[in-house]
Amino acid sequence: MSDMHKLTGAYALDALDDLERARFEQHLAECEDCRAEVVELRETAALLAETVATPPPAALRESVLAGISQVRPLAPEVRRTAPDHRAGAPAARGRGWMPFLVAAALAIIVGVGAMVTQPWATDDSGDVTKLTAAEQVLQAPDAEEVFLDLGEAGRATVVRSKSADKAVITTEDMVSAPDGKAYELWFIDGDTFTSAGVMPDVADQTVVLDGSAAQAAAVGITVEPDEGSKQPTSDPIAVFDLTEAT
Repeated sequence: MSDMHKLTGAYALDALDDLERARFEQHLAECEDCRAEVVELRETAALLAETVATPPPAALRESVLAGISQVRPLAPEVRRTAPDHRAGAPAARGRGWMPFLVAAALAIIVGVGAMVTQPWATDDSGDVTKLTAAEQVLQAPDAEEVFLDLGEAGRATVVRSKSADKAVITTEDMVSAPDGKAYELWFIDGDTFTSAGVMPDVADQTVVLDGSAAQAAAVGITVEPDEGSKQPTSDPIAVFDLTEAT
C-alpha cells in the first residue's frame, strides 16, 4: 500500500503542508478508496463541530487535577535506527508519527463532544454525579407535566420531555392492583395504544415509561394480567392528556 493512503486523516484535518497537499490531491484523483475515506472523515468532523460547548462544573477540573498526582506515567519507548551515512540520503522527517498525530487530534475532538453531551449534576458537596434516566426527564428544560388525583386510588404525575423522547410517571399512595392483575402504562395517539411497560406493585415510585414519548398525545393506565397485554383488555382507569401539559 502506498504511503499516500496513510494521509487521508491529515488531509481531512488540513494538517498537510502545501507540497504534501499537492501530491496527495494528485493521488486522490486516482484513488476512489481515499476519496471515500476523506468524505467520511470530513462529515464526522463537521458533525462534531456542531456540538454546543457547555462549561463543565468547577468540581470536574479539581477532580481531574487531583487524579493526575496519582497516575504514574510510563517511560517513552524509543526506537533506535541505524543512521544512513550514504551520500545524499534524505533526512528522516518523522512521517511515521503522522497517523498517531491524526488519531490524537480526532480523539480530542470526540472526547470533547462526549463530555459536552454527558448529562451531569453537582451535589451539595460539589461532587459531579451522573443523572439517572428519570432525572434527565424531570430536569429537562422542556419538561411538561400532567397531574391527576385518582381519589382513593392515589395520585400520579406524568412528566414528558420531547427532547429526551421519554416520559416518567411518579405515584403517591397508589393502591395495589387486584390479585393476579397489574397496572400497565400506555402511550395513546388517537385510537392507537402502545404499551409502555407494566408498573411495579409499589405505592410510591418513579418509573420511566418504555418507548418513544415525543409524539404521544396522552398516557393511560389500565388493569391487565400480571404479565401485561399487547393491547388493553379494559378501559383506562386514568388518562393523562399531554396536549394540556404545563
